[in-house]
Amino acid sequence: MKPITLAGKDVTPYNHVCAFFDSRQEEYEILAPFSKDGLENGEKAIHIVDPARIQEHLQQLKEHGIDSHGCHSCGQLDVLSWDDVYLSDGTFNQDRMVGAIDSVLEAGRAAGFPKVRLWANMGWTLKGCPGTDEVMEFESRVNEVLSRSRQLAICVYDMSKISGALMMDILRSHPLTLIGNVIHENPFYTPPEQLVQELRARRLASPQATAVAEAA
Repeated sequence: MKPITLAGKDVTPYNHVCAFFDSRQEEYEILAPFSKDGLENGEKAIHIVDPARIQEHLQQLKEHGIDSHGCHSCGQLDVLSWDDVYLSDGTFNQDRMVGAIDSVLEAGRAAGFPKVRLWANMGWTLKGCPGTDEVMEFESRVNEVLSRSRQLAICVYDMSKISGALMMDILRSHPLTLIGNVIHENPFYTPPEQLVQELRARRLASPQATAVAEAA
């Protein structure tokens, strides 16, 4: 199978990347070629974006050489609203989302796609919706789903809108980090069995002192 490359580096052994960008332009310059490469290789692409920017996202893909309409029509590309995926009833539930990610990846394999590449913009975490204090636990737990299915997810965060505390939790929940156009193996990564317990204990002990709240 053709190696999976991101920002010029082979990331085939990895399953979960946190990507920090300063602008949407930078995000598309790095991730659109990554997505295009997967589509040309016959893989499935799932993009989760701000519902207010779905058309802008499709246009950006087109400008980067992706036939978004054709790929969508044949079922190879899904561009989804983050409200529908993460906040379907106005709240975030980590158990529901872990199951949903598992189901989506399994559906991609069942449809005959060799790989599924998930591009998820995480800007919704700053909206303050109920349950978002559990997001980092979800980010950690989903490593097990991605590792088991051998699929790749990239979680996109805007560096200008997050606190240092939140950034550290994000780093600890992802084994690979993309900052701008540079890939790093993450020395801060903490296995889910350890990190989830720590995050849960912190949240239960002080519900108001969550990383998401600090980012507001």
